[in-house]
Amino acid sequence: MDMVMKLGATSAVVMFTKSSCCISHTIETLIRSFGANPIVYELDTHPNEKKMEKALIELGCQPSVPAIFIGKELVGGANEIMSLNVRGKLKQLLITANAIWV
Repeated sequence: MDMVMKLGATSAVVMFTKSSCCISHTIETLIRSFGANPIVYELDTHPNEKKMEKALIELGCQPSVPAIFIGKELVGGANEIMSLNVRGKLKQLLITANAIWV
């Protein structure tokens, strides 16, 4: 779990995904549409895939991907990101995290 938390704190926006996950791709595209440049860890190509996936599940991510950290905090998965976007709060969260500038 420590490895995931440390990686999640390395940038304003960090995503844990799988290369075959279309929802992960959609969420990454949404975040990039605001001008953010997330660091993306594709678990299925990472040497510690199983440990990282287990840690994400222990942190409450169900399913384990996508998992998004914004401002060094775990925001959650696709449902949480889409909810923030629909409520008009995702952009402000990205600004607060210094992921984008307006």
